Amino acid sequence: MPNQFASGKHAIAECDRCGFQYKLSQLKELVIKTQNVNILVCEVCWEPDQPQLQLGMYPIEDPQAIRNPRPDTSYFEVGANGAGGSRVIQWGWNPVGGASDIYGDLTPNDLVARASLGSVTVTTS
Repeated sequence: MPNQFASGKHAIAECDRCGFQYKLSQLKELVIKTQNVNILVCEVCWEPDQPQLQLGMYPIEDPQAIRNPRPDTSYFEVGANGAGGSRVIQWGWNPVGGASDIYGDLTPNDLVARASLGSVTVTTS
């Protein structure tokens, strides 16, 4: 029984996107959202199926909640000297840090800045 289509070995066709002529065997089928849309495009115009267009096509289980959660109480653990806990914050810029009068001990500043300055000599020839 013969094949119902000719081989098309020398057939010429147009790219459905840019309109340039190519051999029919050089054109590729375009697939959008896993569906063949019956569009033949050249290698320059061809692009793979975009995975972001497939959102919602497949079930995804991504639970966000935690069963029986417990609050982090280490935020409130402060020692006698104002240090301690896992969330002690050092504010080291002016005017936020330095335990201003308004906030009292809420913004302690235990940071110590040390700097030194050297001298530069320039020689000209």
